[in-house]
Amino acid sequence: MTRLSVPVPLRWADLDAYGHVNNVEVLRLLEEARIAAFWRHPEEEGGSAPTAVLDAGPTATTHTVVARTEVEYLRPIAYQRDPVVIEMWIGHLGGASIDICYRLLVGATTEVHVQAISTLVVVDAATGAPRRIAQHERAAWEPYVEDLIELRRPRR
Repeated sequence: MTRLSVPVPLRWADLDAYGHVNNVEVLRLLEEARIAAFWRHPEEEGGSAPTAVLDAGPTATTHTVVARTEVEYLRPIAYQRDPVVIEMWIGHLGGASIDICYRLLVGATTEVHVQAISTLVVVDAATGAPRRIAQHERAAWEPYVEDLIELRRPRR
């Protein structure tokens, strides 16, 4: 089982009136981890994740569009100085889409506070139409494919 683990710092502004990370900010944390894992940044030379095969620069020929996200909030996340850890893997690698599974872990005990699935569609930047996942992308992502996360209330 090969999974990516991406540390993501919390911001004081992520908290809501109840003193825990707001549900909308949880989506931002998942997004930060996903971008770090799957998008190659021009300033990185060989230091990015092995899955970072999509160009994130202004002249990128590929975009990804979030088609669906399902989130289960299992425990509240209190503010802490240490980053939370987003554990990710690919639950399904399709022709033009991927399902990314997430587990948000907090603290030394690595308790799961959130689990989620996002479906991303790979899109040609010039036309806006979905495009097939390229062979080099598929080769980079296949080692991270495992079973789709089981949500307590499964998709219908």
